[in-house]
Amino acid sequence: QVQLVESGGGLVQPGGSLRLSCAASGSIFRIETMGWYRQAPGKQRESVAIILSTGSTSYVDAVKGRFTISTDTAQKMVYLQMNSLEPEDTAVYYCHALVKERIWSTVTSYWGQGTQVTVSS
Repeated sequence: QVQLVESGGGLVQPGGSLRLSCAASGSIFRIETMGWYRQAPGKQRESVAIILSTGSTSYVDAVKGRFTISTDTAQKMVYLQMNSLEPEDTAVYYCHALVKERIWSTVTSYWGQGTQVTVSS
């Protein structure tokens, strides 16, 4: 089993910044991808940013130029630096990882419990 624990959410004014962190622990042979998703009230969960084990990144158009995803591979951490936050960024943000638990295992999907980000004046 693998656990993902997020931190860093909160209330911020429009134009402000927040940094989300996610720590992965448990039975991990290799993390294939890590990413951040978000779900606003009444909306479907959407992918925000993904980083592959190669270091390649991708972002949803709405956050390009404002958000940056990064990892600390040794610590099994993923971060999301969010700048120039807008009220439309308000959502619960979830950490996600695709993990091989053993060398012979298939890839398994894991989710964190979510952290609330509220952008409001």
